[in-house]
Amino acid sequence: MTKGWSKFCGWALRKMGWTSVGGPMTEKKAIVLGVPHTSTGDFLVSYLFYAQFGKKARIMIKKEFFFFPLGPVLRALGAIPVDRGSAAAMVKGLIAEMDRTDEFHLAMAPEGTRKPVARWKTGYHLIARETGATVYAGYFDWGRKRISCGERFPLTNDARADTERLQRHYEAMGLEGKNKGGFITH
Repeated sequence: MTKGWSKFCGWALRKMGWTSVGGPMTEKKAIVLGVPHTSTGDFLVSYLFYAQFGKKARIMIKKEFFFFPLGPVLRALGAIPVDRGSAAAMVKGLIAEMDRTDEFHLAMAPEGTRKPVARWKTGYHLIARETGATVYAGYFDWGRKRISCGERFPLTNDARADTERLQRHYEAMGLEGKNKGGFITH
């Protein structure tokens, strides 16, 4: 990524009214959770945020979006096509890809969809534990137009308990998704 592109991305993010809180993840292997995920617009804002630092965070997008000419553009932006029909195969593939590369930053939505869900998925937990990746509680708050990788979120051996703790963490932040009513924590 060129310096000029990074500067442009930071400028575009600010022009859209967004404030960046903090910088990118510093570890070689890291997962940033993007909450609340209520719109495809979350991808654009997240891309601009991370690109302004000269970094690229990988993101999973359902394989149906990878048609020409959109597919090559999505891949260039760091998107990974996923088959949502097999969650286990998807997670195994991501673990293998993270293990193959020296630096791999993955952006994930624990909700697993843009629709409101009360029970978040725990795939991030398995991927982090299997690869040694650090998890960050990132957010994009459309109400206050603030975006951040957030703080490190320590994991235990209990994925469900950690995810419930994570939901309480986000609930206390009072975040607002782009699509109001699309974000619930419990």
